[in-house]
Amino acid sequence: MNQDFSSKFSFDDAANEEAKICVVGVGGGGGNAINNMVEKGIHGSVEFIAVNTDSQALNENRAPQKIQAGQNLTSGLGAGARPNVGAEAIEESSHEIEQALDGY
Repeated sequence: MNQDFSSKFSFDDAANEEAKICVVGVGGGGGNAINNMVEKGIHGSVEFIAVNTDSQALNENRAPQKIQAGQNLTSGLGAGARPNVGAEAIEESSHEIEQALDGY
């Protein structure tokens, strides 16, 4: 059971590179979490993306990148605390979300 760790995994020599971190806040709770992190000054290689169906909440969010999920489905009015509507909204906007996360 004591196998050499390095023989099981290969590592590149990128130890000196800074980690690339993307925090995605989804919905009201995720948006609040992003706002708290931004207010506390978390920065560096951390990027923030807010995803929400509610256009008003999204406009007030401090994330530099914002994605309005399900714009056609909800008309920017939010999911009304209905998980199935939120899931459909994410599905509608999946291409845009995937593009935003490309490279992470």
